[in-house]
Amino acid sequence: MGKNLKEAMKMLEDSQRRTEEENGKKLISRDIPGPLQGRYENGCAYFHEEEREGLAKICRLAIHSRYEDFVVDGFNVLYNKKPVIYLSAAARPGLGQYLCNQLGLPFPCLCRVPCNTMFGSQHQMDVAFLEKMIKDDIERGRLPLLLVANAGTAAVGHTDKIGRLKELCEQYGIWLHVEGVNLATLALGYVSSSVLAATKCDSMTMTPGPWLGLPAVPAVTLYKHDDPALTLVAGLTSNKPADKLRALPLWLSLQYLGLDGIVERIKHACQLSQRLQESLKKVNYIKILVEDELSSPVVVFRFFQELPDSDPVFKAVPVPTMTPSAVGRERHSCDALNRWLGEQLKQLVPASGLTVMDLEAEGTCVRFSPLMTAAVLGTRGEDVDQLVACIESKLLVLSSTLQLREEFKQEVEATAGLLYVDDPNWPGIGVVRYEHANDDKSSLKSDPEGEKIHAGLLKKLNELESDLTFKIGPEYKSMKSCLYVGMASEDMDVAELVETIAATAREIEENSRLLENMTEVVRKGIQEAQVELQKANEERLLEEGVLRQIPVVGSVLNWFSPVQALQKGRTFNLTAGSLESTEPIYVYKAQGAGVTPPPTPSGSRTKQRLPGQKPFKRSLRGSDALSETSSASHIEDLEKVERLSGGPEQITLEASSTEGHPGAPSPQHASQSEAFQKGAPHPEDDHPQVEGAESLR
Repeated sequence: MGKNLKEAMKMLEDSQRRTEEENGKKLISRDIPGPLQGRYENGCAYFHEEEREGLAKICRLAIHSRYEDFVVDGFNVLYNKKPVIYLSAAARPGLGQYLCNQLGLPFPCLCRVPCNTMFGSQHQMDVAFLEKMIKDDIERGRLPLLLVANAGTAAVGHTDKIGRLKELCEQYGIWLHVEGVNLATLALGYVSSSVLAATKCDSMTMTPGPWLGLPAVPAVTLYKHDDPALTLVAGLTSNKPADKLRALPLWLSLQYLGLDGIVERIKHACQLSQRLQESLKKVNYIKILVEDELSSPVVVFRFFQELPDSDPVFKAVPVPTMTPSAVGRERHSCDALNRWLGEQLKQLVPASGLTVMDLEAEGTCVRFSPLMTAAVLGTRGEDVDQLVACIESKLLVLSSTLQLREEFKQEVEATAGLLYVDDPNWPGIGVVRYEHANDDKSSLKSDPEGEKIHAGLLKKLNELESDLTFKIGPEYKSMKSCLYVGMASEDMDVAELVETIAATAREIEENSRLLENMTEVVRKGIQEAQVELQKANEERLLEEGVLRQIPVVGSVLNWFSPVQALQKGRTFNLTAGSLESTEPIYVYKAQGAGVTPPPTPSGSRTKQRLPGQKPFKRSLRGSDALSETSSASHIEDLEKVERLSGGPEQITLEASSTEGHPGAPSPQHASQSEAFQKGAPHPEDDHPQVEGAESLR
């Protein structure tokens, strides 16, 4: 029945339509630019907007080709012999789920092939394991249908062994589909053997839009198949004129660029990758994950920590004596540093088009793929040189931060009131939390009082305008608020930083308590004043009598015999926290000075800095970096500041000690100063002693 229906569908097609389709196919295959024209012969093209749509159509074509009765029986045929689609573990995320949703297949029809673990690249498909999986599926009564290989994985740009995979697919009758960014190198004169083997596959998907910097250009899926009826059923060909016009933007763009323009853009992107790769080889503490150093258009690199007990050849490999928890902590710490490095490089060199990604085996890495971004962003060789310079500058900050972490931890643990928080996901020098008086150390819930203190601490530290970055957030493994200290340079004074954090947090806590106590005292004082004013009002009524409260009688009585009553009130002394009467104010027409207020809580002694020196920086006094004259001038300025900070007492002592000095004043001036100190008026000035003291100050 299925064969008869297929023959009937073939007879329904007009011979003229066949001729037009064949002419169109020949035109498309002939218009493939560059060296690709002779490398993928007798191929047809399908243009589509969504990159994965072409692969879904190819899967339909493979199903119709392997299941002859699928047109009639539908999925009943698939139930008896389930198809299997093989995907690499390094394939782009979501590809298998998309295929199952488009084809209506259950997820068990997908088979993920693991990558190499012992030999070869860890991002290449394991061919031996794939062959074993194919044999197992055949024994279980399944049908190996299609294999998706990568010519440049989505993550690191590695290419599978397409030649061996093609031989395996021919042996078991499996459709081979290839996709990846390295397919763009087919237009160049030199192509690696692994990528060149993709020209022998059954189909491939190419994305010329990102490669050439062409917006709104469709993707292209090239395939080889001789049955036009099956391609029509699968949706790879269409009779609608609108579908045929999908290729028009791409055709116009290729005609505008020409063969030389296409090759030049792809060649420029590959040269940028080679330039960055050669430069990074000379940079320490940078590991490059490149499969083919001669032709790979993708460069993936990461910063790694040098362990003291490891061999120089295997600097990035943890030593065997480390526990699994320590290895995991080092992995998280290194991932945080690489994530910070990638974000910094993206901000400093936006034309590079860097991407920060997480790999299962290597961890967090930075990817440079100019073939996908250079044409759009206009990346040049100067941008690559600037990127390398930024990497070298940031490596100094990373190394300094790693060296200061242990010192920061020791300083925090030795400071009362501070708790060191071990957070491997933070790239800075460390995380610290201030423990206030009401802090419940056993609880993991959020602490409102602690959040208020840390918020004020963050505001105070940011006002210092230092080179450090601070932020607050929940603690690692709990909900309590903490202070996160960012990356630091080698001249960072960790002791001063920790001392400032502790003193500022303590000052904020004391001020908060003082404000709370003052609020309670004011509230009680208001209540007490209301009670006393009510009593005073009752006493006034008793003294004046009832007659004076009658409107007319009281006025006449007050006219004949006025009441001489003092105005009584209450004033609240915030300094003493007591309620006082207002009678002295009305009697003496002046308000008392009251008690001297207590000193405001303040932090530790402020460190004297040189001119232009930022907070938390080590002093440059005695350093060889400054010249002798500049050092002397800075030291003199610092001594002047320290001498002036001594106050009026020091000035008075210095004035009295100049008597026996060769440059001391005359006896007349000495006697005048002596008389001034005793309180006698100046012979030529009638101003009192207070004004003299003020002028001296």
